[in-house]
Amino acid sequence: MSLNRKVAHNTIVQIVGKIITTILGLVALGMMTRYLGQEKFGWYITVTAFLQFAGILIDFGMIVVTAQMLSEPLRDKEKLFKNLFTFRFVSALLFFSLAPFVAWFFPYEIQIKIAIAISSLAFLAITLNQVFVGLYQTKLKMHIQAISEVIGRIVLVAGMFFAIKNEMSFLAIMTIVMISSATHTLILWLRAGKETPIAFAFDWEIWKDIALKMWPIALSIVFNVVYLKGDLVLLSIFVDQAQVGIYGAAYRVLDVITQSAMMIMGVLLPLMAFAWSRNLKEEFKKHFQQSFDIMMLFAVPMMVGAITLADEVILLVAGAEFVESGKILSILAIAVFGVFLGAIFGHTAVAIDKQKQTLWIYISNAVITLIGYLIFIPIYGIYGAAWMSVFSELYAGIFLYLTIRYYSKEKLRFKTVLKIILASIIMSFVIKQIPSASVILLVFAGIIVYGITLLLIGGVNIKTIKEILSLKK
Repeated sequence: MSLNRKVAHNTIVQIVGKIITTILGLVALGMMTRYLGQEKFGWYITVTAFLQFAGILIDFGMIVVTAQMLSEPLRDKEKLFKNLFTFRFVSALLFFSLAPFVAWFFPYEIQIKIAIAISSLAFLAITLNQVFVGLYQTKLKMHIQAISEVIGRIVLVAGMFFAIKNEMSFLAIMTIVMISSATHTLILWLRAGKETPIAFAFDWEIWKDIALKMWPIALSIVFNVVYLKGDLVLLSIFVDQAQVGIYGAAYRVLDVITQSAMMIMGVLLPLMAFAWSRNLKEEFKKHFQQSFDIMMLFAVPMMVGAITLADEVILLVAGAEFVESGKILSILAIAVFGVFLGAIFGHTAVAIDKQKQTLWIYISNAVITLIGYLIFIPIYGIYGAAWMSVFSELYAGIFLYLTIRYYSKEKLRFKTVLKIILASIIMSFVIKQIPSASVILLVFAGIIVYGITLLLIGGVNIKTIKEILSLKK
């Protein structure tokens, strides 16, 4: 099988897996919102936001750094992976051991503080996944990650069903979430052993290389965390937990939508890094344009669709008690475009080794957004947080693009994205004309209209589709 076809099939498996996990994730979200209600769902959002804040701080860009370093020539891959794994394990264990103690200084309910201690184990597992995903990306075996994530979500949905049937407590729900995350990690860990030996190792030279590669990413992530999770953490302090729950329901739907951005770029990053490190300019240019077109193929219709169907989606997913979340979702949906732009050009910065040159974007964004949160959240509550989130994502995405264009000397072509925008507008118009239909029917109708329109106006290359679908070697 050719490399291009292997990448294509790898991508298709991930997309199918992501569709399944998205559906299961939305089912679990719906069960949780209906069972917990606004206030206790607000507790759940506060717990996850607090730990995600810590998790992002120690992210260090491990997925992209692992994929990049394992793609470099003249590396002892086995020795390198052992050191990457050890680095990730030690740093994650240190941070998530401290998180429950830090939580005691926050003005939270006692159950929230206990839940943070329980959920620290789940986030430790999630953090370890980063190294395994980086390994599977390099080997173009992301079907393993997709399968393990699906199994983890099945455990979550089954556990939620059991908890609701037996009227279990909030802390029991958080324990189930922890078990589902641990299941996902365990499968990745066991399967990774067949690709490379899994063991702890410390080689100072390798750790120094890892630190040199990741410090610009780590520093940018420290500032990233301010605008990525600062809204939820500050909301948990300034507004009541019911409002946090309303905001969190919309935020969770958006999270599900934007997860695909990192998945797609995770597949394309090794190809860009490979081409750039070997000075294959034409190949890099091709993959750079390809990355942009593919991401926009998903980003634009997701944004337009979420704005068009915000109320209907929230009603289906979270229930009538969270109807106000629809207004928040229609605002946050605009941020989808910025999230996808940030994913494209943030990953490209890593591929061309220009992470340091993008630091000013994250620093300035963090400062401006934090000031905005502190001004607008106390006055406008969840609406102030939503609009500042939109600003921060678009700010990062646009300035990352301008920076990458300057250093790579590559200019993107926008012919395809203009067709994607047109197809998305037509999709939205058609959806609005369908009276009183089920939201699931509307989503499928939108996908069909978007796909057909895109084919008719030449937004998608038929030859490319045939190449991807072909099973010939």
